[in-house]
Amino acid sequence: MAVENGRADPKPEARRRAAVVAAVAGIAAAGWVAAGLGEAAWAQGEDPAGQSTADLEEVVERLRNVIIALASAFATLLLTVGGLRWMLAGGDPSEIDRAKKALGGAAVGYGIAILATALMVVLDYIVKGAGK
Repeated sequence: MAVENGRADPKPEARRRAAVVAAVAGIAAAGWVAAGLGEAAWAQGEDPAGQSTADLEEVVERLRNVIIALASAFATLLLTVGGLRWMLAGGDPSEIDRAKKALGGAAVGYGIAILATALMVVLDYIVKGAGK
């Protein structure tokens, strides 16, 4: 290990190995989310001419769930990558800045997931009305 500014800097191989592990974990998590929601994400194979408003609402609800799941999975991946970058930064300011950007991206992803839910509730209220 090289010592810089009084701090131990991990070898480049260790950083690369940690990045590969983080990438594999992120891909596995995204695949797990996609596999769990794959069936719910697709509309039923019904005749489009016979669809009603309830069917359209169901498709929109499924689409919202997919968007929330993907945004949450991506945000979790960015949160993991940002945390690993910060831990492996070894005091390097440029690496810490990259970690902060990844953590900011995670915050945006979680914000999109929360706002998608809130937006759908507001749109549902507007379309259906208050008493329905």
